[in-house]
Amino acid sequence: MKKLTRAMAAMVTATPLLLVGSVAASPVAQAATAYSPGGPDQTPVMGWSGWSSLRLGANTAQVEGEAQALLKTGLAAAGYNYVDIDDGWYQCPGSQGPNVDANGRWVVNPTTFPNVGSENGIKALAAYLHKRGLKFGIYETAGISSQAVSANTPILGTSDTADQIATTKSQNNYNCGGMMAINYSAPGAQAYVNSVVNQLASWGVDYIKLDGITNKNGADVKAWQSAIHKSGRPMVLDATEGSFTTKLAPTVKKYANQWEFEPDIEINGPDEGLAAGCNTAPYTGCTSVFPLTSYSTWDDRFDGVATWQPYGGPGGFNDYDSIEVGDGSKDSGMSTAASESQLSLWSLGSAPLILGGDLSSSVKNAYGSSAGLTPTDLKLLTNAQVIEVDQDSIDASRIGLAGTPGGKAGNQVFAKVEPSGDGIVGLFNTTTKVSSSPVSIATTAAAMGLPADAKGYEVQDLWGGQSMAVGGKTSFHISSAGQISATVPAEGVALYRVIPLH
Repeated sequence: MKKLTRAMAAMVTATPLLLVGSVAASPVAQAATAYSPGGPDQTPVMGWSGWSSLRLGANTAQVEGEAQALLKTGLAAAGYNYVDIDDGWYQCPGSQGPNVDANGRWVVNPTTFPNVGSENGIKALAAYLHKRGLKFGIYETAGISSQAVSANTPILGTSDTADQIATTKSQNNYNCGGMMAINYSAPGAQAYVNSVVNQLASWGVDYIKLDGITNKNGADVKAWQSAIHKSGRPMVLDATEGSFTTKLAPTVKKYANQWEFEPDIEINGPDEGLAAGCNTAPYTGCTSVFPLTSYSTWDDRFDGVATWQPYGGPGGFNDYDSIEVGDGSKDSGMSTAASESQLSLWSLGSAPLILGGDLSSSVKNAYGSSAGLTPTDLKLLTNAQVIEVDQDSIDASRIGLAGTPGGKAGNQVFAKVEPSGDGIVGLFNTTTKVSSSPVSIATTAAAMGLPADAKGYEVQDLWGGQSMAVGGKTSFHISSAGQISATVPAEGVALYRVIPLH
């Protein structure tokens, strides 16, 4: 139960309410026809990624520690079973681009990911995770290293070379640079991508984050998915920005398994960018990554969920970036109310739930130290009813929006209907002035897309608010009129399952 001071009491009342009107442009989301571009998961990926809290300082010991924490805390049992490393696993000598092997592919950095016997550190880490029932993800960017082009490296299995497939245009690589775009009309272009993906497959990779994608990178997304198919190993393909719009949506929906089109959720600590050493060892320009985010840093996702709703569905998911719930309010930058809102919005949008916080209290590098996973946040992250909403693979529609002219919307309502006939609705107070009074937000079963029901509806409070307990669940009954309302604090949410009683 939530504390009384965080009143979110569900109510059926005749008193005046701020009734959030329907937004006719977006129909309530229903279950979609399943499709799969080739990834193994028909439901959104759940797991952990090292970028938010470890950055370029990630190493084998830290990643293994986070994996152990997933298992020990019960997060893995709740579904968080991917462990993803981000940028920095490969050798980057400077602006000339990543170091490459004899066939132009990135080379593992043995300082941070040391060899284990005859295995390179990445393959050894993947084996460590697989042995414990977890899956392994890695970071790449599109294109080919300038070093490969300069050395004219041969493309594996062909008579073609790197300079024959490279263009003169640069390709995004944010923390190393030196990547060149690929000309996919060249005969060896697909073969090169195949060789990269085949190598990742041989290392035991289960998930590829392909970063730096823009509207101009559709051919890259297609080529990487083709390579995954040809490799014979099921792998998730996550296409991340860069910066792209819904112009790329048909392409990523066809060829990727998830796509992140929003800016980074992290605010990168109060001191990021003050010195050139922020992303270069020993990272003296960045003494902290905490707080990881804030509500006002990610509240643009409300519009993102609404805009991208038509494109998500089983096998391909809109990705709104990392979940920063975990290390308590000081480290995450979010109150409990804001944390519930982030998890609710991501789950309504059936987005990947990739944790960004430190789960093990092992972050004690030049970026700072964390408090580690808190009991309160662990309870939020393992809420089975909320996870179930995320894993239904249905993107919610925005059915209500209210605000002041020229300002941000103060209240928003998102809803979807599951194949069982249950409706899921989130009533969000997006006011960021936390000292402001809670507001009453309301919608109706009809606006959610539910059929009329003479017997009324059972409403279950998925965050366990102050509703009466019925049959062991926190729930209440509403009449056939179907009005659903809640008093919601600033940055907070009421998340409900609405069940017709016919």
